[in-house]
Amino acid sequence: MPASSDIAFTPTIKAIQSVRGSRDAYARMEDRGGFRTQVDETLAEFLTGVDTAFLATTNAAGQPYAQHRGGPPGFIRVLGSARIGWADYTGNRQYISTGNLADNDKAFLILMDYARPRRIKIWGRATTSDDPAMIAQLMPPAYRAKGEQAVVLDIAAWDVNCPQHIPQKINASDVSAALARLETRIAELEAENTVLKRQKGAKP
Repeated sequence: MPASSDIAFTPTIKAIQSVRGSRDAYARMEDRGGFRTQVDETLAEFLTGVDTAFLATTNAAGQPYAQHRGGPPGFIRVLGSARIGWADYTGNRQYISTGNLADNDKAFLILMDYARPRRIKIWGRATTSDDPAMIAQLMPPAYRAKGEQAVVLDIAAWDVNCPQHIPQKINASDVSAALARLETRIAELEAENTVLKRQKGAKP
């Protein structure tokens, strides 16, 4: 039975791995089954913090296309043991990803966590839906965007990618919240200091 990682490791790629010295390590992984295929605690936990993803599709002629997908943390939801989905918001209305998926439902996601340099890659097959109930189910609460369609991805395989060379970036909202806490604490300490100075000055 083929390993799930064969979705990425074609015979040509395996030959290159052999030439460049990494084939033995990946062969051992294949002996254990290859990439993961089900949503487990690692993937589910990762998704709760994801606010940035990149969706890759190809059209009927094989022309690739990659598109950013974003939203509040957790905008990509777990829908089943091997299924995830998200609401697609109204954007520039080019519909390249939507058209590509209509011709070729194979899709690939890279999920990014810049704050704790991590990334996960997911292979699968994706479909779009205009069902209002599905869109409403996947829309993040109180998010100021219009959900135009739902995207559902059935996972074929996923893997944790190497974190090297991911630049560490902190969300502006997280920085603002940390600064606000520091400013509040500084104000409290300054007030305490003022009281102590007055008490010291009042002593005979």
